[in-house]
Amino acid sequence: MASANSFQRLVVEDLLFSSTKHKKKEVQTRCELVPRLPTLSRRQALLISGLPFSFIALTPPSQARERRNKKFIPLEDYMTSAEGLKYYDLVEGKGPKADKGSTVQVHFDCTYRGITAISSRESKLLAGNRSIAQPYEFTVGSPPGKERKRDFVDNANGLFSAQAAPKPPPAMYSITEGMKVGGKRRVIVPPEVGYGSKGMNEIPPGATFDLNVELLEVEPKNAK
Repeated sequence: MASANSFQRLVVEDLLFSSTKHKKKEVQTRCELVPRLPTLSRRQALLISGLPFSFIALTPPSQARERRNKKFIPLEDYMTSAEGLKYYDLVEGKGPKADKGSTVQVHFDCTYRGITAISSRESKLLAGNRSIAQPYEFTVGSPPGKERKRDFVDNANGLFSAQAAPKPPPAMYSITEGMKVGGKRRVIVPPEVGYGSKGMNEIPPGATFDLNVELLEVEPKNAK
């Protein structure tokens, strides 16, 4: 009787051992099917945990391109104009070229330490009660401010006063030469061809700042 009980106990233990071994193998197989995540250090885990979800999510390509366009440009990458101005073409235009004497339309932004101080995208209407993105029109190579003497121009937004438009720095009248429509150029503007000893808005007196110019249109010379 004792030997029979011993035999039954051995059979049960063998079945339990086989079942446990099978389950371990099954668990191991399932683990192998799950892709392993990269091991992070404690510092990496803390950095990721502190990021907002929107930052961890995939960044849209348009935003990625915008960030690349705003990257720091080393001074040695800038070119030098005939007047000695440092400039860098962010975008090469593919349209008509702006020559000296050409009448052009541009959008321009003057930035100082990351702050946009002056912009044609914040032009004023005649009454001065509304801002619009009015392109600035002038003649390449002409004396600065000559175009501001006209009384007003008519556009889809109403009567626009040239005197009320943001005043561009003198550097813009020469640095646009050679640009093509669709082009975007960044210029380092020293105070001599900027806003001088008076400054303008957030640009302090005697300050060097960045000028961003986008060439929108070149008017044919025989148009007028």
